[in-house]
This record gives sequence, C-alpha cells and structure tokens, in this order.
Amino acid sequence: MTANWQEHVSLKPYNTFGIDVRARYFVQAHDDDEVRRALSLASERQLPVLVIGGGSNLLLTRDIDALVLHMASRGRRLLGDDGERVVVEAQAGEPWHAFVQWSLDQGLCGLENLSLIPGTVGAAPMQNVGAYGVEIKDVFAGLTALDRETGELRDFSLAECAFAYRDSVFKRNPGRWLILRVRFALSRSLQAHLDYGPVRQRLLEQGIEQPTAKAISEAICSIRREKLPDPAELGNAGSFFKNPVVPVAVAERIREQFPGVVAYPQADGQVKLAAGWLIEQAGWKGYREGDAGVHRLQSLVLVNYGQASGAQLHALAQRIQADILERFGVALEMEPNLY
Repeated sequence: MTANWQEHVSLKPYNTFGIDVRARYFVQAHDDDEVRRALSLASERQLPVLVIGGGSNLLLTRDIDALVLHMASRGRRLLGDDGERVVVEAQAGEPWHAFVQWSLDQGLCGLENLSLIPGTVGAAPMQNVGAYGVEIKDVFAGLTALDRETGELRDFSLAECAFAYRDSVFKRNPGRWLILRVRFALSRSLQAHLDYGPVRQRLLEQGIEQPTAKAISEAICSIRREKLPDPAELGNAGSFFKNPVVPVAVAERIREQFPGVVAYPQADGQVKLAAGWLIEQAGWKGYREGDAGVHRLQSLVLVNYGQASGAQLHALAQRIQADILERFGVALEMEPNLY
C-alpha cells in the first residue's frame, strides 16, 4: 500500500449531502502519475474504483467497499488567444465556481451563466452541466481523459463527447473514462443569455440594462443563493431530478388539467417540463420525514437536515417519483449518481 492510501475513511467531507459512509480505501490524486499509480495498485489488488470530485452529484447509500479516488489536481491556463476567441484549460480537480470566477477575472465571457454550480471541472462534462440557458457543450473546446481499459490518454472533441441533456458519452460508459482536464472556448466579447429564468428581471431590478459578464454572474449567484441551500449549511446535491422531456401530446394533456404548468418547447419538437413545478403541485415542497426532506423554498432539492442516511433520502426520492408518475403520467429521473 502506498503512503497516501488510507483505510476506512469517512466520506462525509467529500459529498455535499454530508452522508457519513466509509470508504474501504481512499486516496487523493494531484496529477496524472498519481492517478495511474492508484489505478494500477487497485488493479493489482482487484479492487473496484469509485472516482469522485466535489461530491456534489452523489447519493451514498452504503459503505463503499472499493478504492475511492478523489481527484485533487489543480491548475488552469490559457492555451490560445486570437484576440477574440480564447481557449482555456483547467485540471479536473479545480472547483468549478472558482474556475468560472477566474475566467471572468481574465475578462473572458461564456461561463457567467454557470456561476455558483457546485462540483469540479472534471465532473462538469460528465452530465453536460447547465443552468440559465447555457450548457457545457456551448463553451466546450475539448478534454483529455484516461482510458481505464487501455491506460492510454485520449483527447475528445465536442462531437465525440455526444453531449445531450444532462448526459454524455462519459456518463453512458461509467467506469471507463477518467477525465483529467477540460478545455473551454471563451470570448472577449459578451453574447448574453438572459431569457431563461429570472435573470433579465433581476438585472433590470438592479438598474442594469447593458450588463457585463460579471454582472450576469453576480445576478445568477444572488438568484441561486435565494433558491438553493448552501451545502455547507444544509446537506444537498442541488437539483435532485432532471426536468423531464415529453412529447407535445403529454404536455398538452397536463396543461388541460393544470393550465399553469411550466413548460419549455424544445428544438426537437418535444417539451421540457419543470420537475420542480410538478413536485410542488403534488404537495411535496417543504415535506420532512426525520432528517430527510424536500427544501421549503425549492421543491427540486432534497436535503439532509443532519443525520439522514443515503438510503432514507433515496426512499424519499422513490416516493416522489411514484407520486409524480401516478398524478401526471411523467417519470422523473434522478440527477445524482447512486451508490
């Protein structure tokens, strides 16, 4: 066993739900060599491996009888600059929000709508993270990943990532690709995306008609802080359910019974429903059972009030899913990865 391996480590500090389960083995990797050494030793000992970043997309329901590899690599740099388009690269372990703020400090635009999202840079492409009308795919310039089957490094283009709504080739092939660093194509001029959610209204309330990227970021941060609990104060993983995408006929059937349904037409002709609206209409907002509950201000967020287990939160999520399916005929999909 190498010096930086630990045994029977609590993962409570490494998941934003604050679930206190233990990892059989635990190691932090700060660079490619440490990643390779950890994977090699795990292979020799025939240990399964769970790779984690910020732990903001995990629901841990049991002790992890495996090696938990925590990506702790840091670093960000400019790779190319033609005066307008700027390509930047960040290591997988970089905290996402800090990276967004760094890009804004460099005078770069493109990531402002993705402010205050928890997690790390390496985890962001896994589920094509998005918020307020912008997704990772919209600013993506490539990434480097380690193929755990062959040990080789591979660079991925936008097309090769096969990004979809909260999905990617990496999420569809769990355990194969380990993302090491990600590249983004940013701009020195702002192309503002203000029409999704209350962003434009918040800026107008502040008297800002021609916002900068930083002003948009600050507005989004203030909105997110109002509607989403801080994981440091109340355990959560942000939005727990994906917004379901349904055929037009399903959306119209629901609208006939519930004229106020929140729905967004999609380019492919389908309709995206607001999962939070469905959950709130079903009466789950603010629900609490023991220390597992639904946030009182945002029905899309499940919370741990202190001592809830992952199994209790999962059971609550399943009850909500069953209720929404019965009431609306719509299946909700969980966003966090379940272990």
